[in-house]
Amino acid sequence: MKEYEKQKNKEQAEKEELGAAEYESKVDKFVSKERSIVSEPHNPFKNNDQPGPSRQVKTAATNAKILPSFWIPSLTPAASKTLLKKPDKTAYCLMSGQPLKLSNLIPIQFTLVKDPDDKKSLIAKEARYMCAVTHDILSNAVPCAVLKTSGNVVTMECVEKLIKKDMIDPTNGKRLTDKDIIPLQRGGTGFASSGNKLNAKLAKAAMAVA
Repeated sequence: MKEYEKQKNKEQAEKEELGAAEYESKVDKFVSKERSIVSEPHNPFKNNDQPGPSRQVKTAATNAKILPSFWIPSLTPAASKTLLKKPDKTAYCLMSGQPLKLSNLIPIQFTLVKDPDDKKSLIAKEARYMCAVTHDILSNAVPCAVLKTSGNVVTMECVEKLIKKDMIDPTNGKRLTDKDIIPLQRGGTGFASSGNKLNAKLAKAAMAVA
């Protein structure tokens, strides 16, 4: 949005510069006509076509605005000017591509680990959150899910072994469906293949020896 506003301001500034240049050209044309009406004799040995120092400075400043930086590809004479489109203010879901509404969002509640002996701040603790049902410690290596009926985060092991037997939310007793159990996507770690199960579709020789 900031880039679009910047482009609009630039276009407005260009329009104002064009208007000022047009007005200046009219003034120069008027002044040149007025100077042509002179009462003093014309000196044939005086060159009136040479611009004064003020006009030279003005021409140099104008050329500095027009001439682009040749080392930037987007400012070369052959580069086409790309116009930015007005950004859409609607937030879309990354998975379905549908517009997000406030009514579709679910507040997620992480259960804090209660350790009275641990006086560290939350960000300094290694074990911060736990499963709302089994109280197992949650980490990036533990698959988790959100229960839509309560917003509580539980482990997938708890879902498979306990919740799916009766399909009832243990935290509030409400009935669950398969759509009410939302798996959470784990974040990446320092390992390149963390959380990914990559299988080769076509097996080929990795190295050929001649």
